[in-house]
Amino acid sequence: MVKFLIIRFSSIGDIVLTTPVIRGLKKQVEGAEVHYLTKKQYYPILKKNPYIDKIHLLDNSLNNIIQELKNEKFDFIIDLHHNLRSAVVKNKLRVTDFSFHKINFKKWLIVNFKLNKLPQVHIVDRYMKTLSIFDVKNDEEGLDYFIPEDENIPVEKLPIDLHKGYIAFVIGAKHATKRLPLEKIVSICNKLIFPVVLLGDNNDRQIGEIIVKQSTGRVLNFCGMYSINESASLVKNSKLVITHDTGLMHVAAACNKKIISIWGNTIPEFGMYPYLKQGKAEIFEIKNLKCRPCSKIGYEKCPKKHFRCMNDLDISEIVKSANSQ
Repeated sequence: MVKFLIIRFSSIGDIVLTTPVIRGLKKQVEGAEVHYLTKKQYYPILKKNPYIDKIHLLDNSLNNIIQELKNEKFDFIIDLHHNLRSAVVKNKLRVTDFSFHKINFKKWLIVNFKLNKLPQVHIVDRYMKTLSIFDVKNDEEGLDYFIPEDENIPVEKLPIDLHKGYIAFVIGAKHATKRLPLEKIVSICNKLIFPVVLLGDNNDRQIGEIIVKQSTGRVLNFCGMYSINESASLVKNSKLVITHDTGLMHVAAACNKKIISIWGNTIPEFGMYPYLKQGKAEIFEIKNLKCRPCSKIGYEKCPKKHFRCMNDLDISEIVKSANSQ
């Protein structure tokens, strides 16, 4: 038996993007026992993954879990977070580790000087490189997301006018500069021929209500109403997904949905565009904008005050693509 500990503390999308590593270790390394260390709030994402033997949960302090990890006597650590906390874990456990190499300096170069030295490689393939010594290959089966049976929402349980199909519109994103302006979201919803369900967390609930009130079509606000796994089931059962650069975009990729992804201040070249087993996501962005990317993460307001990366997007093309289904 070979005992592995994979480390990725957060967040939704980043954890989903590690699933090919989990699967690769379990299926391609003989006798592999795969453990995973993450933050407590992300347990639901992994709890039904059949390729994980045990999940260890970080709840506030690392000290509370270090002894638990020591008792497991791991053979190897696969560090897919590579931050201070994961460094502490590796230092305390003192076993052979293989770490994901971040490209923060290259991101800094393109953000600050628009000098593009970014590798033309998806982050999933960069994660997979940490397993090269074990001769684990990318099986090209895409991402995994396993929805617990008791959190799966059948289409029949939804309002009747959604039974013939609906579009999932992920309106949330952690930073405002990743999100379309309200009026553009409303305009898109008003032009779609299918009903729309709005997805996001509690922070998106209020804006979702405003969108519903201003929309003329059938739009339902599901933001903050469902768990991450229930939201994943709504994504899985949709006709297609319109989404910002956020966690549910990667959940949609794991469900192999048609994805219309909308990009503001961040860029797909960072290596976190939808990773699909089949087909290709449609990416909508304003290319060659001198101020873009303005951050590797995002801001609450456009630093240039014009927000052209979102304001200049032609929503008619987004609508045309969505209505072609």
